[in-house]
Amino acid sequence: MKVVILAGGFGTRISEYTKKIPKPMIKIGGVPIIEHIMKIYINNGFSEFIFATGYKGSIIKKYFRKKKYNIQFVNSGLHAMTGGRLKKIENYIEEDNFLLTYGDGLSDVNIKKLVKFHKKNKKEVTVTAVKPPARFGA
Repeated sequence: MKVVILAGGFGTRISEYTKKIPKPMIKIGGVPIIEHIMKIYINNGFSEFIFATGYKGSIIKKYFRKKKYNIQFVNSGLHAMTGGRLKKIENYIEEDNFLLTYGDGLSDVNIKKLVKFHKKNKKEVTVTAVKPPARFGA
């Protein structure tokens, strides 16, 4: 099963970093966010990735050029939204099921359990989400 990572947005809410690099390339502990995400999927048994890039996608591609990951890069356009990015990668997905996340989608979801749940319930889409705490208190 392939993992699609949407990595093409402008990252405007964190523009002090994203003027120079795309948001997925912001480093945490010396490693880009997108690589942390990939390692989560790899640790759960998934190793084929599709990056739907856009804004500063060449920086992402250049970083991973010398890495030993199985990545297909798809330039999904500078101004594409989520649906447009998915449309651009549809020909790269051969199977009915695939995993999708954003290039800043760090989480502690048990992906193996999530896929098992999805297949058991025979649904077209399974979404994980969190309810973030209030920004300014309760």
